[in-house]
Amino acid sequence: MSEEIIDYGQVTGMVHSTESFGAVDGPGIRFIVFLQGCQMRCQYCHNPDTWAMETNKSRVRTVDDVLEEALRYRGFWGDKGGITVSGGEALLQIDFLIALFTKAKEKGIHCTLDTCALPFRNKPRYLEKFNKLMAVTDLVLLDIKEINEAQHKIVTSQTNKNILACAQYLSEIGKPVWIRHVLVPGLTDRDEDLIELGKFVKTLKNVDKFEILPYHTMGEFKWRELGIPYSLEGVKPPTAERVKNAKELMDTESYQDYMKRVHG
Repeated sequence: MSEEIIDYGQVTGMVHSTESFGAVDGPGIRFIVFLQGCQMRCQYCHNPDTWAMETNKSRVRTVDDVLEEALRYRGFWGDKGGITVSGGEALLQIDFLIALFTKAKEKGIHCTLDTCALPFRNKPRYLEKFNKLMAVTDLVLLDIKEINEAQHKIVTSQTNKNILACAQYLSEIGKPVWIRHVLVPGLTDRDEDLIELGKFVKTLKNVDKFEILPYHTMGEFKWRELGIPYSLEGVKPPTAERVKNAKELMDTESYQDYMKRVHG
């Protein structure tokens, strides 16, 4: 029996929104697709409107539809830009990701996945799809919210076991990764955890960049609009001193030099 031919262009996904000129979610200028749905409940989330798999603000879109929109801005991407898919949690719609990135790669577009990796499973059945996705993914932006599992559950309501397993798997297959950690005063800035996170990241062989993202309050209004109590009300962004402290404890500034020295 011949293998079923899939028209990737007609594969659909639940899309929350798009951004035309993203400058922080991957190299260069990027077209960003925010997918709907996330199982995490991060206390500092700035997109709580992406949690549910369906809302009245999201809509079903085909791969061809999304690509057609993205290509309008290709002239601004230069040599480094491209498409980044974020969320919500993009891996919840892995079939759409595979289809979108496959079609994009046919057009020579750089594809970046922004994920917290909670849906990842180091199981043969899941890895079959995940490996298909990685074959058409140029870069993974991996958010590690918290290295301590008990604290991770407080921060996100979920375990971090699958997330750390994904980080290790991406290292094993040599997929380029940027590790990102959101620094939230009193929540994700405990010195002992920052040290452990730095140690963990140094065990990985594929990290091109290790970033500290200072907490901000720009998404707080969305919680109010959704009628959800914002548990971090009154928490201010970290001071420059605390950001510097985190960078020093995790050794992020010299990370690329370290990787070249240790891993070649």
